[in-house]
Amino acid sequence: MIRKATENDIQAVLAIFDKAKDIMRSDGNSTQWGDGYPDAGIVRTDISMGGAHIIEQDGKPVAYFALLPSPEPTYSSINGKWLDDSSPYHVIHRIASTPESHGVFRRIIEYALSVSGNLRIDTHRDNRIMRRLIEKSGFTYCGVIVLADGSERLAYQKITQR
Repeated sequence: MIRKATENDIQAVLAIFDKAKDIMRSDGNSTQWGDGYPDAGIVRTDISMGGAHIIEQDGKPVAYFALLPSPEPTYSSINGKWLDDSSPYHVIHRIASTPESHGVFRRIIEYALSVSGNLRIDTHRDNRIMRRLIEKSGFTYCGVIVLADGSERLAYQKITQR
């Protein structure tokens, strides 16, 4: 089940982030999500914007993601080209899951496409797991964006409407 996250979920979300960081580190992605990111403040912002989501399995939170409407400031400049740079879109951020969860990414994409037929997502170059999932789900690589801290992310877009 996918539902909106609330303030009551923040501790569970932070625990999910910790488990996701362990998975990333074990796969050779040691630089993404460092220095306390993402933290409770980010989750609160996602909640206040109406974009924080929890996936539950057997009544227990096992995954988190943010689905937020455009514009995304870091997407205003890309070393490359978006498939469509004029239509509204939604962006998927902060996907994290526990090791025991299964089919999470597919469920997130199905849900996101039910909200918007124009999706954008980005990931760290070293996040091989996420890159594989994104590409397998039919997203098109569009180029490189630069975050506020100067780090680069690979950016993708999927459009099911025109």
